[in-house]
Amino acid sequence: MKKINYIELGATLFIPANHKDLEVVASGIKYPDLKSVVIDLEDAVSKDNFKYALKKLKRFLKNLDSKKTLIFIRPKDTTTLKDILEFKYIYKIDGFVLPKFSLQNASTYLELLKDKDFYFMPSIEGSELFDTTKLIKLKDILLPYKNKIILVRFGLEDMLKQLSMKRDSKKSIFDITVTASVLGQFLAVFKGAGFGVSGGVYPYFQDIKGFIKDAKRDLQEGLFSKTIIHPNQIKPLNELYKVTKQEFEDALEIVNNSDMIFNQNGKMAETTTMTPYSQEIILRAFIYGYNSKKSQKI
Repeated sequence: MKKINYIELGATLFIPANHKDLEVVASGIKYPDLKSVVIDLEDAVSKDNFKYALKKLKRFLKNLDSKKTLIFIRPKDTTTLKDILEFKYIYKIDGFVLPKFSLQNASTYLELLKDKDFYFMPSIEGSELFDTTKLIKLKDILLPYKNKIILVRFGLEDMLKQLSMKRDSKKSIFDITVTASVLGQFLAVFKGAGFGVSGGVYPYFQDIKGFIKDAKRDLQEGLFSKTIIHPNQIKPLNELYKVTKQEFEDALEIVNNSDMIFNQNGKMAETTTMTPYSQEIILRAFIYGYNSKKSQKI
């Protein structure tokens, strides 16, 4: 199983399993700059189309000879996951997004995947989002599987649904008191335990300026990789994930410096505390390249 770092995910495009262009989109042919894709069998597929979507997915896997993207499948539930794991060509994908991951179904999901060579990303979308004690229990359940978990996802639209809220396109989810509080505790629990956390969906896919602003706020709050719902969101996010030459040089100096504390461009640099972030900057430079601007204003 090839090691996958969450920095590699970039923009993660969700596509229904019954989509007419599934083959060329999921394999990376249609959008060469796309880093990762989630083939969705849950919210995006109606009950009437479910059997057809499964057949289309099976055919896609059989015909998949090469791919430029990281491919994940989002099953409808644990029963669907069990069925999909029996597909002859399932080994061609990289892993799964586990929807509605909760204290009720966690053990079933993990039992199905524990001996399989797949990565997975649990997506926490239910009432656990609002209960720190339950989040901690989920974190403890996931810790033994940390080497197979690329990152943890949260259901942003599910959160808003439970709160009977709808955010304005001009506002970040972190600008609203209650959602900022919920995500703050979510990040504290999972990032504090060393898990990566991805950014939520920005539903206004024609508002690219708003999308960029939202993605910048994600970075500021410690979120990396972002669920996208339209291909016009791929390029802006890849551009945003580039680093400046100065950021890259600073990161290299930190990871290669033998001093515990040193002067870096007029500010204190501590190698122990700043190494994890610096390693991410170096990986971002390798995957996304350099930004020609002098600084990234986030």
